[in-house]
Formats: sequence, structure tokens, C-alpha cells
Amino acid sequence: MNELEERSLNVRRDVVKMLGMARSGNLSSSLAAVDILVWLYGAVLDVQPKRPLFEERDRFVLSHKAAAPALYAVLAERGFFRKDELWDYRRLGSMLQTFPEYRRTPGVDVSCGASGMGLGIALGLALALRARGSHARVFCLTGSMEMGLGSTWETFEALDSVSSSVAITLILKREVARNGAASVSAQGLEAPLLKRLELLGWPVIQADGHDMAEMGQALSSLPISSPGVLLLHTLAGKGIPSLEASFPCAEQALDRQTTERLLGELEGAAL
Repeated sequence: MNELEERSLNVRRDVVKMLGMARSGNLSSSLAAVDILVWLYGAVLDVQPKRPLFEERDRFVLSHKAAAPALYAVLAERGFFRKDELWDYRRLGSMLQTFPEYRRTPGVDVSCGASGMGLGIALGLALALRARGSHARVFCLTGSMEMGLGSTWETFEALDSVSSSVAITLILKREVARNGAASVSAQGLEAPLLKRLELLGWPVIQADGHDMAEMGQALSSLPISSPGVLLLHTLAGKGIPSLEASFPCAEQALDRQTTERLLGELEGAAL
């Protein structure tokens, strides 16, 4: 197990504990996003945990709000804030609320808004950075559901009217269960839709969202200074066999017994 893989295991432990203590949250989608976020913050993004607001940092926009617990756990693992903040997730006054808020949480560049808003915000950030001569890049993680929203497609189409020379990468997470079941939105990510993206000036490269080396190779195939899409295939509940087995409901209330059982499954699967 290499350093990033070990970090992913630690983050998955923290996510299960967080949601167990909060007794709420989207566990399966968060676990599915862990490897993507660990890879981004460990091997891709130019960020400085001790200087979270330094001007030339790369920007990350979380449009896929269900993965907020995973983002929090990754930020803590990287040292943006103390790990014990995770255990207050969703509590009144905590820096870690249901969805990220940039004025409250170190390492968060953009607050989560309504579904489908993230890509538009990311494009605005990329344009502003380009206007001031910055070489910082912008990455946006979105879920397959948002591909059915008008605001997302308006952003894709808006690129034609502003310029194609903006450094923005959309990371599109397609989530399925081990038995092949997928959400209705994930089922819609078929060839015609991907072809339409390319016609709008967004080349698409696909990769395994749990294979960091493959994700790195895919990213290197995309242009650096113009838009591109990484379509990453992920497994719902990754790391916990009982959650991987079938596509789960969005929110899962975990009692203490269930939390301990899931942590045991996670440790057993990691051996």
C-alpha cells in the first residue's frame, strides 16, 4: 500500500466515524469520492495547508455536495485544520456544516450552492484568474445527476462566447454498485452526451476513479490551459463490501452498532 492509498484508508475511517457521530450523511457517495479527493489534494492541486489563501493556489469547487464529508476528512488529513474538528460535523456552531462554507472552513474556496451551480462558479473563477494573469488551475467535482440540469449545460455552452483558453477541469463522478446497478442519472452518461461535450469544446477522458495512477495518466492527456472533462467511474460505498453490494439510499442514519460493524468491514477489506 503506497502513501496515498494509506491516506485513502485513513480518510474512509474518518468518514465512517464522522457520519456515525452525526448519525446522518451520505456515506456511500462520500466513500466513492475518497480516492478522487485524496489524489487531487495529494498529487494534483497546488495548495498550502498552512497558507490556505495564498494567491497562486489552485482552486477546487465541490459541486457534488453529497461528497462533503469526504472533502472535510481529506482537508483534515492534509493539515488544513485539526482532525478533532471532524467529530463535530453537522453540530451547531461547527466549522464543518452539512455543506462546505468558505468563510467557515479553511481550505474551502467556494461554498456549496444549489445543485448544478458549481461548474458555473468554477468557470467564473477560471476567467477571473486568467484576467489577472494567474497560472492557477480550477477543478470542479460534480456528480452525474447535475448533468441533467440546465445550469450545467448553460455553462458548457457559455464557453463558446467567452473563450476556450481557460484552465478548468471538470471531474465528473459516475457512481455504480458492484452488481452493476446505477442511479438513473448515472445511466444517462452515454456516448451521445459525451460526444456533445466534445462538440462544445470539452474533450472527455475516462478513467477508474479508484486508480490514482490511471487518473493521473488521464489528467495528463487533457490540455492544461483549456477546458476538459475527466469522467471517473466509481463504486458506491467503496471499501465496505456491504455498501458496495447494491445502490444505497442517499442518507444513512448510523447507530453505534452499525458504525462499529462498518469500520470492521473496512478494516477487513483492507487486509
